[in-house]
Amino acid sequence: MPLWLLSEPLVLASKSDARRAVLEAAGLPVETVPADIDERGIEKDAVANTPQDVAMLLAREKAKAVAATMPGRLVLGADQTLSLGEERFSKPADRAAARSQLLKLRGKTHELSSGIALVRDGTTLFEDCVVARLTMWNFSETFLDSYLDAAGSSVMQSVGGYQLEKTGIQLFEKIEGDHFTILGMPLFSLLPFLRAQKILVQ
Repeated sequence: MPLWLLSEPLVLASKSDARRAVLEAAGLPVETVPADIDERGIEKDAVANTPQDVAMLLAREKAKAVAATMPGRLVLGADQTLSLGEERFSKPADRAAARSQLLKLRGKTHELSSGIALVRDGTTLFEDCVVARLTMWNFSETFLDSYLDAAGSSVMQSVGGYQLEKTGIQLFEKIEGDHFTILGMPLFSLLPFLRAQKILVQ
């Protein structure tokens, strides 16, 4: 008997290769259908105040947008916010923006809030947000420029200008939280729900 009990794969409303890889490595069949929503517009108009609220809101909106085009399918939305105190960060637009973000984050502890939402036919079946805390070491600007050279265009693909599963690990001295949450897919929250709903083998 397979682990996944539905006849059709899980729909991931995200273009993130890291999220898809995490789900597939856990034995879940995945079909990727990126959501076409105005993330910054939704975030700007939202009454949600905390980074956790924003992450869950965007995850939910992504899942609902894709579910509206795929009747009957189980759709998973995911989003992640990075916050340093009251300041929130978005994906850097270019190398200079990534450098600026990393200079703000160096020597400090920031939070990654990973929100997920499962939706079918407009109904939200499950949602959660898990937080990880990451501390960067107080690196020199010479190190930072070497890191940016090594990381290349990947610094524009993730909020904060790093991918922890790649060269980004070089930036950190301490991490509090599980690896899956940091990659944007909190499996220790998602998998128990799927088992309880008999979507995964118990």
